[in-house]
Amino acid sequence: MHPQPMCTACCLADTVLPPSGFLWRNARGTGWYVKGNHNTSKLQDPKQYFQLRMAKEWTLLVLCGILGSGFSRNPSWFKNISTSFFKLPGDVLIGGLFPINKLTSDLSKRVKPDDIECNSINTYGLSLALAMKFSLDEINSKPDLLPGITLGFESYDTCLQPAVIMRPVLQLLTKESTEELDITCNYTDYKPRVIAIIGPNSSDLVPVIGKLIGFFLMPLISYGATSDMFSDKETFPSFMRTVPSDRWQVAAMVQLLKEFGWNWVSVVGSDDEYGQKGQQQFSSMANEESICVAYQGLIPVYSDPEQAVKEILNRIVDAKVGVVVVFSLPKPATDFFIEVIKRNMTAVWVASTAWALNDVVSTLPGINSIGTVLAFADITRPLDLFTPYVRELFTKMEETPFPQQPDTEISPLDNPCPRCSYVSQANVSMVEIKLVQRSAFSVYTAVYCVAHALHDLLGCNATYCALNPRTDNVYPWQLLRRLQKVSVDLKGIAFTFDNEGNPNFGYDVMQWNFNDTTVHFNIIGYFNQNLTINNSNIKWHTVNGKVPMSTCSSDCGIGQVRRVKGFHSCCFDCIDCKEGTFLNNSDDIQCKPCPAGQWSTLRSTSCVYPIYTYLDWGNYESIGLILGGILVLASHVWVGALFFKHKGTPLVKTAGGPLSGLMLLSLAGACISLVLFLGQPGDIMCRLQEPLNAFFPTVALSVILTISLQIVCITEFPEKSSDHLENIRGRGSLFVILGCCGVQAGLCGWFAQEAPFLTQYVVSLEVTYVKTFLRCPVEPMLNFGLMLGFNVVLALVSFMATFMALKPPGQYNLARDITISTLSYCVMWVMFIPIYTSLNDKEKSIAQVAVSLLSNLGLVVTYFYPKCQLLVKHPELNTDDHFRTFLEGVPPTPPEES
Repeated sequence: MHPQPMCTACCLADTVLPPSGFLWRNARGTGWYVKGNHNTSKLQDPKQYFQLRMAKEWTLLVLCGILGSGFSRNPSWFKNISTSFFKLPGDVLIGGLFPINKLTSDLSKRVKPDDIECNSINTYGLSLALAMKFSLDEINSKPDLLPGITLGFESYDTCLQPAVIMRPVLQLLTKESTEELDITCNYTDYKPRVIAIIGPNSSDLVPVIGKLIGFFLMPLISYGATSDMFSDKETFPSFMRTVPSDRWQVAAMVQLLKEFGWNWVSVVGSDDEYGQKGQQQFSSMANEESICVAYQGLIPVYSDPEQAVKEILNRIVDAKVGVVVVFSLPKPATDFFIEVIKRNMTAVWVASTAWALNDVVSTLPGINSIGTVLAFADITRPLDLFTPYVRELFTKMEETPFPQQPDTEISPLDNPCPRCSYVSQANVSMVEIKLVQRSAFSVYTAVYCVAHALHDLLGCNATYCALNPRTDNVYPWQLLRRLQKVSVDLKGIAFTFDNEGNPNFGYDVMQWNFNDTTVHFNIIGYFNQNLTINNSNIKWHTVNGKVPMSTCSSDCGIGQVRRVKGFHSCCFDCIDCKEGTFLNNSDDIQCKPCPAGQWSTLRSTSCVYPIYTYLDWGNYESIGLILGGILVLASHVWVGALFFKHKGTPLVKTAGGPLSGLMLLSLAGACISLVLFLGQPGDIMCRLQEPLNAFFPTVALSVILTISLQIVCITEFPEKSSDHLENIRGRGSLFVILGCCGVQAGLCGWFAQEAPFLTQYVVSLEVTYVKTFLRCPVEPMLNFGLMLGFNVVLALVSFMATFMALKPPGQYNLARDITISTLSYCVMWVMFIPIYTSLNDKEKSIAQVAVSLLSNLGLVVTYFYPKCQLLVKHPELNTDDHFRTFLEGVPPTPPEES
């Protein structure tokens, strides 16, 4: 649907004759009258008027001569143009349907079919009718296009009314050279008056005539009907157009909204075919592109729109949108923006082609306060000769004598505009309006497409046509097939039709730039299937000059999913994706779970395989454990050196003799084996880690057990101790140590057999982490408990065997050392159990190493340090008498009671 100027009439450049006036004399010859836009006035001195008019014309001619001296002259064919606006004979006729006049009667009072009056000139439609005449005159002047054949035309008024357009259409469908419309069984050989029809301008009129003309398969090429319903070739088989379909316009609008991130908009349309269809298509396509239409409203066309417009604006304000798409005809758009200006509303207004360049809307008082207007207009090219052509035509009209009064009783089919005979050069301004210039190109394109298709149909070359329409039959349905394949180069545009009869070009994207009281239409981009915008050329109405926002909810951050609230998908809360889920597409409606073996953190966009850490040698914890191990080893070395220095002495013999050396070596081995807990774990390392950590203490504790058994033998069986003590210290001790070590070796072997390999263990883990500490699997826990428990049992037996033993009077109390050392060992490992179960994997490893070192050190300190103190500070006590009870098996004598 293309725009119509609301009320623009022809004007004469004369100080006496008001603008937009037409001059005539009354029927009685009693006076001259001039008709303006709103009134009719009588000239008091017609002679003075003509003198002033002639003077002004000569002045204009002189000025034009001076200003135009540097420009090329008009083409020679201008001299041959006819002054007939609406009819021109030719070998082939083309019909034209234009809104030449505006309705001046009340259709609600219509009784008879002819009770319709259209007596007010619509200069927009008249200008387009002249564009068709110009196009045909230009074509007829070209020797290489349809050589030897003249194109004629008949143009009729539609008055933008279905009741009016039917008469000219029936006239155009009458049989060639007659006024009759034949009723026949075969219309294949039927030759109507014209071979094609250019028009109409309105989408409201095409459904009225489109199916009828489609029955004859006569090309109907519209220069302004944009409704997408006409793309249906089953319903409108012969309809074509030189302006893009509203489907393209809607696609362009949606891409514009996406370009600036606007997803919360309102759409307002005029309550007619154009507005309703446009609104429906926009809402549908916007929904597909995740753009929410907060509100839809229709502006009444056939009733007072004031109350409806107020309600629409109230709803727009309530929706809190910053962008409004207005899909409307010019008149409803004017009513709408009058109220917008009254309310001092500002927003981004997206204008459809119907009112995008309309001079009435763009010149409303206060229009510069409404915000930013982004408009779509058909891509066109300037017709440089059109204005000079009209000036030449109007000059000839001035030179033609005109009747005293126009004959208003003449049929519209004979003369659609009787008053148009009184135009002058001053009226040329009506074709210089930007809207007319752009629409004229669409008419120009339609006429040239017909000419080129006819050129092809008649088998023409640059000098000759194989068929002559004067003698050969040429039918509209034949021309239709050629039109569907036509390709025309017009002003640098390679024009073609697609399968639906739509053109292959799109739109210019414009911004209304307000300069005081005037509006300039600046091109900021274009659309041809894809939108191209130069953002730097846009001047926004916002205070900071930045792109205004129009969203219901702010965009969610990465790793957040939208939870829609209400009925609009653009209104939502942002919910974080939890651990173990991710969101890599912002359009997804829920977070996805991670695949097996992978995990994610909060608000992740992807899942990752876990990273495993361990007690690296450089960690602070590892360094602390290493220093502790070195300290314990140092104590072992010091004790061992001191014992080796005093080997064979009573104290060393009492402490176990060579077995004490075995005990120190096992404790040192236990300390060294703790390095298996450090560094990156592996299958072999994990197999040895826990068994060695349990086995080495078993050796030391079994040595202590043998000494404890000796003390039991001495204290509990004194009469037999001297006979069996040597056996107990010799082979007996060896059997006990080997037996205990054998049992522990069996437990360790069982643990190693049942425990999983580290690689298998890692694979079997349920991944619920991105980064975690990896320790060797301590499984099965029963076997692990039996290994550690066996050592505790050894210590507990030793403790029970010695804690009640009597202290030999005046001698060294060996039982005390065993009691304290085994008690400390038991306490440490019993306390370790509840602590161990409450720790994480990393802390468990650290705790086990630490407790192992402490228990190791505890045995050294409580069992060996008292003896070392005696060797260092009281060497005089290192005698047989001081250790006689344990060396010779003599039971201690209880102290006498006093």
